[in-house]
Amino acid sequence: MTPLAKLLEAALFASATPVPVDALRTMAVHADDGETTLESALEELRAHYDKDGHGVELIEVAGGWQILTRAEYTEAIERAQLASRPQRLSAAALETLAIIAYRQPIGRAEIEEIRGVGAGAILKSLHERGLIDVVGRGEGLGRPLHYGTTPAFLEQFALRHLEELPRADELAIALRAPRPATPSEPVPVKDNGEAPRRAD
Repeated sequence: MTPLAKLLEAALFASATPVPVDALRTMAVHADDGETTLESALEELRAHYDKDGHGVELIEVAGGWQILTRAEYTEAIERAQLASRPQRLSAAALETLAIIAYRQPIGRAEIEEIRGVGAGAILKSLHERGLIDVVGRGEGLGRPLHYGTTPAFLEQFALRHLEELPRADELAIALRAPRPATPSEPVPVKDNGEAPRRAD
């Protein structure tokens, strides 16, 4: 591996969260490897993990890069309780988070109008988990707080940026109720080759 790829590997390994591209670029400028670009070093590192069959991989997530366990090993590691698993979100919290993700910046009153119930406790919980933050104030009465998602939201849902959220038309298809299966059973045939008649 090139010196820059090794330096990036060390930095990514040491970080528990995605390392922003700007931070990696700063390290690349100060590295003693004037011939390798940041992009080629990241690609070299990714190929190294892929080609040699490592249990980890280099992933672009939440506006940065991170070395993560491969998906096929996640369940076994969680069963062994070797990794900290984020607490599951309730259906109400997921619903609120989805509204914020798609409508941000959005105020509490708008969220409550969409959901039809109060959102104060859920907003507080999502804020404490670092999944949402106050991103500004509205122009209405009392200048209400407006909420938006954070890099931790992108990280938790393995998104590089908000443009990777499913589009509304894709969601409509995914959430559509499945059609009932129509069994295509063969009609039993009598010995004489005729289909049996119904006894009414």
